[in-house]
Amino acid sequence: MSGQAQNRIVFENVSKFYGEVLGVNRVNLLLSAGVTSLVGPNGSGKTTLMNLMTGLIRPTNGAISVLGIAPSEPEKLARVVGYCTQFDSFPPSVTGREFIQDWLRLHGFNHQETSRLAEDALARVELTEAAGRKIAGYSKGMRQRIRLAQAISHHPTVLILDEPLNGLDPKARAASMALFEALGKEGMHVVISSHILHEVDRISDEVVLISSGYIVAEGKIPDVRTEVKEHPMQILVRCSQPGMLASRVFAQNHVVEAKLQNDGRGILIRTTNADEFYSLLNRLIVEDGMQIETVAPADDDVNSVYQYLIGSDGERI
Repeated sequence: MSGQAQNRIVFENVSKFYGEVLGVNRVNLLLSAGVTSLVGPNGSGKTTLMNLMTGLIRPTNGAISVLGIAPSEPEKLARVVGYCTQFDSFPPSVTGREFIQDWLRLHGFNHQETSRLAEDALARVELTEAAGRKIAGYSKGMRQRIRLAQAISHHPTVLILDEPLNGLDPKARAASMALFEALGKEGMHVVISSHILHEVDRISDEVVLISSGYIVAEGKIPDVRTEVKEHPMQILVRCSQPGMLASRVFAQNHVVEAKLQNDGRGILIRTTNADEFYSLLNRLIVEDGMQIETVAPADDDVNSVYQYLIGSDGERI
């Protein structure tokens, strides 16, 4: 195993089929430390990738290593991986503190270490005050956070989180996102699945877009956007004369659509060359005295990139 693979999560031509049903197909990934988000609709293959990383399922074809450890070595893998699934599963009558302490005992920590690590994890998810209560009385958001506390309690190097923001109120969501960012900056590999696209855009170092079991793009959001230049970029212009602007931009080869907004004060441009469009606007302002209120990209975010890549009907391109 190369030194590079020892520090990364590696998928090499990995496919997983459930009988005749495709889970993921021909996946090749190198995931480094930091926050990586797996983005895609339900059924796209996000959870399958996470279950493959953790060894809960085995690939039909291909090879996987997590920091140089194969998922077929569960005892080694469990020491470095924390996994927070999206489903609740708690023993009856257990308190939040007991839930984490029992988990730590399974990892072989002694009584003193178990108490210290449990309290540290509870504090990081802001559940110390509720730790003595039974989980059965927790809200959905609190149950989500206690599972996150369990996943980080043994100080893993890799943290895998399946839809970790579901069920959280705005305050808890903001706190969780801050925690994910902090863990990534501390050198942990944080892998998050989500369809809350605007949120993962803000916290992710890398984004992997997945559709119908295939990886359709990966990288930083601006880089992914640059890689798909064949897809027009949308720019919203607010001005006093949108009709005149539309007539001028339509004469440009790089403009494929100009759509007037309902309030009559704006125009949505779709262009294959944003730089040329901005140059045209500058000329119109200087030479024609056109009054422009605002100019802003309408789609330079993960949601629009994803829609460009898979199509509005969800089909993979």
